[in-house]
Amino acid sequence: MSNLLEVRHVTRKFGGLTANNNISFSVNENEILSVIGPNGAGKSTLFKMISSFLPTSSGEVLYRGERISNLKPHTVARMGVVRTFQETTIFKSMTVRESIVVAQHLRAKASLAGYFWGTKSAREDVESFGRYADDLIDFLGISAIRNELASNLPQGNLRALGLAIGLATDPKVLLLDEPFAGMNHDETMRMVQLVRKVRDDRGVTVLLVEHDMPAVMSISDRIIVLNFGEMIAEGTPTEIQNNQKVIEAYLGSADDEIGI
Repeated sequence: MSNLLEVRHVTRKFGGLTANNNISFSVNENEILSVIGPNGAGKSTLFKMISSFLPTSSGEVLYRGERISNLKPHTVARMGVVRTFQETTIFKSMTVRESIVVAQHLRAKASLAGYFWGTKSAREDVESFGRYADDLIDFLGISAIRNELASNLPQGNLRALGLAIGLATDPKVLLLDEPFAGMNHDETMRMVQLVRKVRDDRGVTVLLVEHDMPAVMSISDRIIVLNFGEMIAEGTPTEIQNNQKVIEAYLGSADDEIGI
């Protein structure tokens, strides 16, 4: 198993506040790696730097050995590193299928003018995007809602659509920012199965930030733990569950409990 993504000594400062301090880890090809930590630990900031929505203050992010930190986010996405968001980015007035078609614009061959004039390459794009949207809809098992407006979807289906929109760009690494947020148990378990399917059947490497610990423990190959911007642990779910630093970060130490 080879390293696909590397985070090397990444630090991000906002004035006098250090959100991430000297974070280093690698993501292996075809693995599901979760980043966890208490609120304010620096998880979302780290994701923004990996996807280049935020520049690093120091350190670098490498994809297939090539530096991607501080590039334009759309350039990083075209290279294959794609991020979804906590607030699912949905075109509310569009149907599920239309949303997935539009999300494929990064792979367009035709120019904007070509779409305006309806050139051959533009027509080919539209046909190709439609076929790919249908394929994703079938793959994710959401055929029943393909013609539903995004604005009418319940939370579980919205999250599935958000996953489809991320996959529409044909990523090699998919960064999922709280993919299980706001979902009930059954919806969460279905989403866990979908994320596994994306990795197993499509060969997409997955990096996710999440607060739902049962879901994280069931889905992850490895887990990274942040606390106050520092990386305090790395390991398998079992190793993380038994790590004293992690237990104290989430629950507080015995000294904290008695006020020492």
